[in-house]
Amino acid sequence: MTFRVNSGNALTLGPVWLAALLLLPGSAHASADLLVRDFTTHWAGWLAVGIFITAYAFVVAEESLHLRKSKPTMVAAGLIWLIVALVYATHGDTHTAELAVKQNLEEFGELFLFLLAAMTYINTMDERGVFDALRVWLVTRGFSLRAIFWVTGLLAFMISPIADNLTTALLMATVVMAVGGGNHKFVAASCINIVVAANAGGAFSPFGDITTLMVWQKGVVQFQEFFSLLLPSAVNWLIPASILSLTLPNAQPARASETAQLQHGAWVVVGLFVVTIAMAVSAHNFLHLPPVLGMMTGLGFLKLYGYYLQQRTRFYPQAPVESPGVNALKLEKTAPSSEQTQFNIFKSLERAEWDTLMFFYGIILSVGGLGTLGYLAVGSQLMYGDLGPTTANILVGMLSAIVDNIPVMFAVLAMNPQMDHGQWLLVTLTAGVGGSLLSIGSAAGVAVMGQARGIYTFFAHLKWTWAIALGYAASIWIHFLINGSKFTSH
Repeated sequence: MTFRVNSGNALTLGPVWLAALLLLPGSAHASADLLVRDFTTHWAGWLAVGIFITAYAFVVAEESLHLRKSKPTMVAAGLIWLIVALVYATHGDTHTAELAVKQNLEEFGELFLFLLAAMTYINTMDERGVFDALRVWLVTRGFSLRAIFWVTGLLAFMISPIADNLTTALLMATVVMAVGGGNHKFVAASCINIVVAANAGGAFSPFGDITTLMVWQKGVVQFQEFFSLLLPSAVNWLIPASILSLTLPNAQPARASETAQLQHGAWVVVGLFVVTIAMAVSAHNFLHLPPVLGMMTGLGFLKLYGYYLQQRTRFYPQAPVESPGVNALKLEKTAPSSEQTQFNIFKSLERAEWDTLMFFYGIILSVGGLGTLGYLAVGSQLMYGDLGPTTANILVGMLSAIVDNIPVMFAVLAMNPQMDHGQWLLVTLTAGVGGSLLSIGSAAGVAVMGQARGIYTFFAHLKWTWAIALGYAASIWIHFLINGSKFTSH
């Protein structure tokens, strides 16, 4: 049995941040049909699935084994494609595996460059002191514990659509730990609130989460259409947040006294990041070019500005440090040593999450290999054909809480099921917020568990899963209510 799959559909996995295959002209293999055979009952297919499950078991056990998640997935990707090539060759086909893996590599390349540019900007803003300034401003305001709970949750919800939900969650968790101190009940509740808010905020923006970026670059949801998920995402956060806030006293914590320092050019870097996002959106929406082109052009602007910062430090080593205009920060007016102020853009590049980037390589190639063996076509029929799109998309969100939402969404986009616009928005929402059901269901949750070790734990989060599930169900109901016109089938 064979499946004839156009390269723009199930096999391409163009889901991933890249509609590269659909947007890159002149790609010879992108326009060709691939003959994907069904090896789902073949020994080779079972072996490939076994390798993937084993690799993902190591990913799940990363914290206890101290084995970076990229290592098992990269090995699994290589072994799976070795199996794919061998089994196709035994059937006299020496071309399909080559064309398919090239498509996967093309998609990963675009995803890799997009993420690298975004991570470099985030790291540069961190190096210039932007996040420290925000953190210090919050802890020196004298807010009550309940006010800090709501302010950090709101900021997590508002910042994550622009930055990523992981960075946002870590920043806000630092604030609540600095304010809460030994009040473990407050810190745990606030961390849960931050994780839910960051994931919810990331669900209505292409830049808020990797899964939303995948959907945008696939072209199934346009940039402006993501904002129709704003209200469902807000409900997803507000319901559990309201329940959690009832457990907190309206006490006043000890007033913190900290200082922060903004390096010269901090706000220029923020402005360049906004311009870069605008260029990525414009490249995709108006010029019909891959968004990564705008991101890499923006990275070029940042590198040029980095050259200016280097020259400024060289000729004016005692230049005053830029003040953000916030008196409460009590910023130093004398410049630190030239070694501290010397800016090097490649240091920001080095600090990119290379393990995460290589993990994406392993996931994209592994899922692509399984798709070439026929598993994605079978999975699409089972979930979207037998269960129906609404049930399947709700289950996608719940599955994202157990597995990571990235491979789950990647598989859905690779399947490319026939769904109306409302269903694509639904799966975008559920994959984005479903990971909040468990602390291990999102990168934000896992990272905050590491930061607030022993306070924000798996079981501390699990205790409030029922409240988060209420928000999850309500967000789906609100989506059907306000976006009902986009549905033609359920």
